[in-house]
Amino acid sequence: MRKKRILVVDDEMDLVETIRFTLELEGYEVLTSYNGEEALHMARNNQPDLILLDVMLPKMDGYKVCRLLKFDARYKHIPILMLTAKTQEKDRTIGQETGADEYITKPFEMEDLVKKVKEYLTKNIKP
Repeated sequence: MRKKRILVVDDEMDLVETIRFTLELEGYEVLTSYNGEEALHMARNNQPDLILLDVMLPKMDGYKVCRLLKFDARYKHIPILMLTAKTQEKDRTIGQETGADEYITKPFEMEDLVKKVKEYLTKNIKP
């Protein structure tokens, strides 16, 4: 059985590496990206089982990446958990409208993030 594949997208390199390290310890295969265009390309070519996606990204914001994936029948099944410093209700609403499955605000507890990832991957929650 192959490892579950997670795509982590954020322009903060330290955060990406911390999440990658933590998830790899949990037994997941982790792909990383630091901008929206690359994230979209990687998602389409690697079919991750789950995406952790920042909102504020260079080249293409996370909302657009999410919308392009969620409104495409080939990728809409992939759970997308938005990770963002944007905490206002209007930002959360935009996240929901673009199809995000979760909207997690920074800072967050790594333990809580891992729990949420496991929840989506083990129960195969579909939006």
